[in-house]
Amino acid sequence: MMENSVLLRDTFGRVIDYIRISITDRCNLRCIYCMPDGRALASLPDILSFEEILKFIEAASEVGIKKIRITGGEPLLRRGLPDFIKSIKAIGTINDISLTTNGQLLGKYAQSLAESGLNRVNVSLDTLNAQRYSDITRGGSLESVLNGIKKAEEFGLLPIKLNMVPLRGVNDDEIEDFARVAMTTDYQVRFIELMPVCITGESDDGGRLVSMETIMYRLNAMGTLVPLKLRKHGPARYYTFENSSGVIGIISGVTCQFCSDCNRLRFTSDGKLRPCLFSDIEVDFKTLIRNGASKETLKLLILNAAHLKPEKHDTKFNLKTLSRIGG
Repeated sequence: MMENSVLLRDTFGRVIDYIRISITDRCNLRCIYCMPDGRALASLPDILSFEEILKFIEAASEVGIKKIRITGGEPLLRRGLPDFIKSIKAIGTINDISLTTNGQLLGKYAQSLAESGLNRVNVSLDTLNAQRYSDITRGGSLESVLNGIKKAEEFGLLPIKLNMVPLRGVNDDEIEDFARVAMTTDYQVRFIELMPVCITGESDDGGRLVSMETIMYRLNAMGTLVPLKLRKHGPARYYTFENSSGVIGIISGVTCQFCSDCNRLRFTSDGKLRPCLFSDIEVDFKTLIRNGASKETLKLLILNAAHLKPEKHDTKFNLKTLSRIGG
């Protein structure tokens, strides 16, 4: 693999080497905290083709991007995904390709994803109770997710990270259960604070938010938490319990900003580059790509977009399109 010595920096000196790429805003679930009722989907002609996305990735790889995470919507709904991953892998300077999925189709595609060159998966899993899972996702199958996780493990998509969003009065009574999963398996469990999206059509006012402080209090009641030095410019703070090899992560984007260590940009399914998840700033690449812009032009625009990355995020913005942005 070729080594990319180029460093992409924003105006605050942060090195940007990671892009999360949403390849679809479609999803086969309707999670209550992610998919507000009545949300309009992008028209299919507005969704970039894999060939168009690859043009963007090739340009990004030449200005310092080394890691790609594929998101959605639900990325496994997109036909041709394994071949797309192979094409990313062929870009010699991209050294890490991962995917975030709800796991409903993971059992079906785990082998082909592994064979295509995918390194690892994160699986969204907010409850271990089948009926509650169906309620939160509005129709999803817990059995399908658990089967998908086993298949991902079987085919070496490791480490597997389970993303759990605690919701007050919905599933927050399972925080300890998920911690025990981390303590007794090789799966990493990450507790993610609820984003300020919609739950029932109105902006969430924090009534469902379970803060990092509350999560830490609950975990400390189970035993002594020991910080782990696994944080690599990402949002998660990692811990383990004394006398345990399990890994627990906490992502607190709302009550405790991680902006100083942020190393990522986000590319939406309709071709917009967002320097920050918690910002409405976005730069249009779709028009340029479809008008035949050169790689050098795309590279320059990526550099300019990185310079638009704010020092800190603002939670008072419109995040009703999380499935398009890719989280």
